[in-house]
Amino acid sequence: MDWLDAHFIPALDGVAYGMLLFVVAAGLTLAFGAGGVLNMAHGTVFAMGTYIAADMGDGSWGALVFAFAVGTAAGAAGGGVLAVAVAPIARRGHLDQALLTFGIALVGGDLLTAHFGADQRRVEVPGALEEPVSLFGHTYPAYRLAFIGFAALLAALGYWLLVRSTAGSAVRATTDDPEMVACLGVDPRGVRAAVLVTGGALAGGAGVLGAPIIGPGPTTADTVMLLSLIIVVVGRLGSVPGALLAAIAVGEVQTLGVVLAPDLAPYLLFGAMGVALVARTASGTAPALTGWIRARTSDGTQTAAAKGGRA
Repeated sequence: MDWLDAHFIPALDGVAYGMLLFVVAAGLTLAFGAGGVLNMAHGTVFAMGTYIAADMGDGSWGALVFAFAVGTAAGAAGGGVLAVAVAPIARRGHLDQALLTFGIALVGGDLLTAHFGADQRRVEVPGALEEPVSLFGHTYPAYRLAFIGFAALLAALGYWLLVRSTAGSAVRATTDDPEMVACLGVDPRGVRAAVLVTGGALAGGAGVLGAPIIGPGPTTADTVMLLSLIIVVVGRLGSVPGALLAAIAVGEVQTLGVVLAPDLAPYLLFGAMGVALVARTASGTAPALTGWIRARTSDGTQTAAAKGGRA
């Protein structure tokens, strides 16, 4: 019991860190798994949000809300730029996409450094969120608890949109068979662009809200991008619940690893990733195209099966 009590705060830090990574990785897994685009500039969009938070934040609620709105809009705009950039090479494979978006990430990172500077910066949050709260006999920052709640709500909303909504069915059907979806009057390129814009908005907004946890700095984009890729691979492409579980696991390994095995901490994450990939068994998935076709061909009405079709 003493051991659990001593490691409660690091474990809770792992949850907060993992939930932040989930919000970022959710946009990446949608772009890669549901939109078919390997976006290596995703971490740069997150870093842009952190710099916006540091630049606009002054410790007031109004500044936090305004910075969140600006960061989300800037992330969406970045996603739109990426959608336009990758459209001509969408059919040329993921390697070409990776090279192009990686180049965009390098240019974007240099522009951020040139404009905001290369120093690590502190982000102010409203005073009420800086106050510690009592939790099972421990004190913990209110801001991190609030972020955990926000990310959990976002996970539930994202899962519902992807699995239960008509827009989610369109995204999953486009992944299964874009030619058939095009025959039904929906432009697959528009769907992919919408996914990239949504992913960019998630990354930009997460950068603003997560700046007090992962502050703006010269290595922020690379760190977030690497961890997001690990989460996407371990959690399965296009899976919101898989990304959530993988993100929490990564957060716990990162935080508890430093406490329990500091000498091995740099290697624990990749070791755990290797174990997870070897242990994971492939499972069959039902295509979403059937539900989408039924929804489009049933006299304009959406059937429950179409809305609930799973990828």
